Amino acid sequence: MGQQRKLRVAVIFGGRGPEHAVSCMGGGNLLSSLDRAKYDVIPIGITTAGEWVQVADEPAKLAISGGELPSVEAIAEPGGAVVPWAGGGLVASAPGQIPHLLGEVDVVVPVLHGPFGEDGTIQGLLELAGVPYVGAGVLASAVSMDKEYMKLIFAARGLPVGPHVVLREQDWPAGEPPEAAANPERKRVLDAIAELGWPLFVKPARGGSSIGTAKAADMAQLHAAIAAAREYDPKVLVEQAVAGREIEVSVLQGEHGAPPDTSLPGQLLIDGGEEFWDFEAKYLDEASGMAIPAPIPASDIDEIRRLAALAFDAVSCEGLARVDFFYTPDRRILVNEINTIPGLSPASYFQKMWEATGMAFPDLIDRLLRTALAKRPGLR
Repeated sequence: MGQQRKLRVAVIFGGRGPEHAVSCMGGGNLLSSLDRAKYDVIPIGITTAGEWVQVADEPAKLAISGGELPSVEAIAEPGGAVVPWAGGGLVASAPGQIPHLLGEVDVVVPVLHGPFGEDGTIQGLLELAGVPYVGAGVLASAVSMDKEYMKLIFAARGLPVGPHVVLREQDWPAGEPPEAAANPERKRVLDAIAELGWPLFVKPARGGSSIGTAKAADMAQLHAAIAAAREYDPKVLVEQAVAGREIEVSVLQGEHGAPPDTSLPGQLLIDGGEEFWDFEAKYLDEASGMAIPAPIPASDIDEIRRLAALAFDAVSCEGLARVDFFYTPDRRILVNEINTIPGLSPASYFQKMWEATGMAFPDLIDRLLRTALAKRPGLR
C-alpha cells in the first residue's frame, strides 16, 4: 500500500494593503509553526504592487530585523511569478483549481490584513475557483472589514457598541473645512460629531493595526486626523473616546456544528508611553503586552466571552476571529470590532490567548485546517 500523500497547504501573505508587513510577520510565524511531517507547505507572497510570487520557505526572513519591517519583495525568488497571466495568454483550469496559481493544493490559509485580502476579495477568488480556505467567507469578511456596517449589524443584533459618526467624502470634502460650506448634510454631520464630545478617535473605516488612527482633542486636530485617515480610506469613522480598558477575546468556529469556542480574555497593557494602542505599541514596543486572563471579575469574563461568540455569529463568521471590547470603570462592556483574520505574528495575542486557555499554536493550526476542509462546497 502506498504512503498517503501529505496535505498540501498554501500560505498566502503580504498584499497590497497598508498592513503588508504585519501580514508578512504572521505568514512567517505560521510557516514556522506548521508541522512539516503532516503538511506540504507552499509559501506564496503578494507584493505591494499586487504581484503573486513564489517565495522561499524561510520564516526567519519574515520577522522584524534591525528595526526593519519585512516585505514580500525582499524574499521573492527571481522569476517566481505564479499568476496564470504572468506570461501572457489564458490557461484553462480544472474545477477546484486556480490555474498555475497555487498548484494542486488542498487548502489555502490567507494571512492577509485589510483591503485586498481581509475584505472578501481573495475569499471570492477562492470561492470561484472552488478551493477550500481557512476563515470567514465573502459576506462576513466584507462586513467585518467595513466598520460602519459591522457596527450596524452588531447594533441590529442587540450588541452594545460605542457612539460614532461615519464621514464620507461628500460630507467633508478634502482640503475644505466643512463649516465653511453651506451644506445642510455637512452641518448635520458636524452637529453629530459635536454630540460625541472630546476627545475623539478618528480611523479609516476599512483599516487595521491602528494604521491611520489618531486621537483628536479639538477641531484642528480633528481636521488633521481626518486628512491622515483619508490617506488610507475615503470613508472615515469618528468615535467617542471610551474611558476604559481594552479587552480582547479569540474565537474559533465550533466543530461539528457546535457553537463558537472562546478563549480567556486578555487586557492590553500599554507601558511604552503611547497614548493609545497604536501600531508602535502593537508591534514595536517591547514594553507593551497583555494580561491573560484580564484582571476583571469572573462574571464579567463570562459575559465578554458570551458577547464575543454572539459577535462571531452576528456577521456569520467562520474559522477564526478576534473580538475587541472596551470595559469601563462602571463595568460596562462595549463591542469595539471583530477581526476575521487577526494578527498571527509572534507579537500578536490571538494565539497567546488560546495558549493561556490550553490550546498550543500547532494544535490551533490543525483545528483551523480541519474546519476549512469540513466546509461544504457552494452556499453555506
